[in-house]
Amino acid sequence: MAVELDVFVGNTTIMDEEVYQLWLDGYTVNDAVKVRMEGGVMDECEASADVLQSDTMDQYRTFQMCERLLHSPAKLANQLLFQIPPHRQAMLIERYYAFDDAFVREVLGKKLSKGTKKDLDDIGAKTGVTLKSCRRQFDNFKRVFKVVEELKGPLVENIRHHFLLSDKLARDYAAIVFFANNRFETGKRKLQYLTFQDFAFCAGQLINSWTVGALDNQVEDMDVDLDKEFLQELKELKILISDKDLLDQHKSLVCTALRGKTKAFNEMEANFKNLSRGLVNIAAKLTNTKDVRDFFIDLVEKFIEPCRSDRWTAGDMRLYLTHYTNSAHILDTFKHQVVWDRYMGVIKSCIFKMYHD
Repeated sequence: MAVELDVFVGNTTIMDEEVYQLWLDGYTVNDAVKVRMEGGVMDECEASADVLQSDTMDQYRTFQMCERLLHSPAKLANQLLFQIPPHRQAMLIERYYAFDDAFVREVLGKKLSKGTKKDLDDIGAKTGVTLKSCRRQFDNFKRVFKVVEELKGPLVENIRHHFLLSDKLARDYAAIVFFANNRFETGKRKLQYLTFQDFAFCAGQLINSWTVGALDNQVEDMDVDLDKEFLQELKELKILISDKDLLDQHKSLVCTALRGKTKAFNEMEANFKNLSRGLVNIAAKLTNTKDVRDFFIDLVEKFIEPCRSDRWTAGDMRLYLTHYTNSAHILDTFKHQVVWDRYMGVIKSCIFKMYHD
């Protein structure tokens, strides 16, 4: 009886990047074969459908065998089973940990738990990402979170070191870990216009300025937890709105600096007190966990929306916040400049990023 065998012999492990991407995207072998056929691979290689099917299946098996190594990327370099050149290893790792912006936007700020994992079916249907790919991405987020949450040292550096990711991808994962730890609300309707990259930028600002690690880079959870001492000190800023003379003086200084420089001056002058109260009250409430979670919603409701309704341009916003921040340094009786600058540095950067005029 004749038996047909498909035999692949070689030293360097053959990995087709297109097939790898199809495997990562959750395609079945049959669907991957269809995609490859439609892409004209049979014409290029003069291969039959059976050979293409066998090649795809063989590569899928290889990827599945590599997957456990990809969970701890350093192991990929030290194993002897697969002969994979270093540049190829880097590609495998980077792509395995890459994610869809549409998917991460749906889970950003949520707890990386079984409860959220149960929702992956719905998230997949909403975003067009296959369930298999959703699970891989979610499990990657969870794996990175677990490894780095108790480590000392800078968050981005820890992620890059343990998972061998590029600087850009490591920074994105740092944002995901930071949001998951602090449970920032990102799903409300008013925040839907913001992309993952908008939030990732803001996470970078918060990590660099408001965490314990911003002052001491050798503490546990240094880039994950906000600096509680700093959050307590923010209450001191309330004097800017509770002291009527200080509020009036601040308004006068800002309006003098703005007069004649923007078409929105009348609105800026009329709304100064409400806008200042909004920003200072956000600061004063950040000792409460719920108010930390609502940080982005509060920025939109208390500051961005009022400015948008008055038709401020991005340039108006930049001008206003620059003078608003700097003028506080000239106030005679205001003694909290260091805390003020640490607070407003982040607030300005986040609002500039979030304000799409």
